[in-house]
Amino acid sequence: MNLRDLQYLVALAEHRHFGRAADACFVSQPTLSTQIKKLEDELGVPLVERTPRKVLLTEVGRDIATRARDVLNEIEQIRGVARRTLDPESGTVRLGIFPTLGPYLLPHALPLVRAAFPRLELLLVEEKTEVVLRLLREGKLDAGILALPLHEESLHTEFLFEEPFLLAVSGEHPLAHKQGQLKLADLSSQNLLLLEDGHCLRDQALEVCHMAGAGEHAGFRATSLETLRQMVAANVGITLLPVTAVKRPVAPVANLHLIEFKGHPPSRRIAMVWRKSSAMAGFLQRLAAIFQRLPPDLLDAHTAATSPVTEIKSAVKRRTASR
Repeated sequence: MNLRDLQYLVALAEHRHFGRAADACFVSQPTLSTQIKKLEDELGVPLVERTPRKVLLTEVGRDIATRARDVLNEIEQIRGVARRTLDPESGTVRLGIFPTLGPYLLPHALPLVRAAFPRLELLLVEEKTEVVLRLLREGKLDAGILALPLHEESLHTEFLFEEPFLLAVSGEHPLAHKQGQLKLADLSSQNLLLLEDGHCLRDQALEVCHMAGAGEHAGFRATSLETLRQMVAANVGITLLPVTAVKRPVAPVANLHLIEFKGHPPSRRIAMVWRKSSAMAGFLQRLAAIFQRLPPDLLDAHTAATSPVTEIKSAVKRRTASR
């Protein structure tokens, strides 16, 4: 048994197809099939059920593939230790981040990372939270930037920042005049537009709805924050937007009014996480410190809120257009 055979088995477990697994391993299909058969002969147990349409692993095959994945991950950790010893600030970091944060945070954070670690290759993977967690467990990511709380005992959690929410309404909505005076209680009779299942922002917004006594707008679930933004501007409903999602370089949307909450606003807590067993833990701690040094204005809800002057001009334009 060698590492190459374990790589073949893990690829087969992931792709469940000899051809696709062979492509992923950069070998021919007959080569991969032959090595899998040799591994079965060596272990004395069947690992694969070969059917006309797809490949299924036996129960023992699935168990061995899981353990093989752990072995390969540990081997990569050993290589990582060696690379970091030679040059702690070079090499590659595979970082996962969820879609309602990545496009808005990274334009501000990446220049800081490049300045601090110019030789670092940062590979970014944008996926929903559950996918990022799975890829972390499988060793396919080195770290992730996710929203708290997380319930993963195997992961170290490094808090980065707290991000406030703004209420997004159209200029015609009754809450558009509540700038700076908005309270959670004002949402008690409202139904909010939310994202589809799987987005952590949906869960965070539902938690705010629960605290405020608000509900979800029936019959509509958006696939992205941009869709939510446009639906609100069209006066279909209202929603909560994280402050980074409305700061430059994000372009403003006409008739979209951002209302700041009075006092301590609803918010989400963002952290960087990595496996407690990671050989890169020391460097990841330093990388997390970069994300903790974001420009203060980026997380300031007050500077993102629609100003009263803008609201007055918008109202005048609407009245003029209606004549």
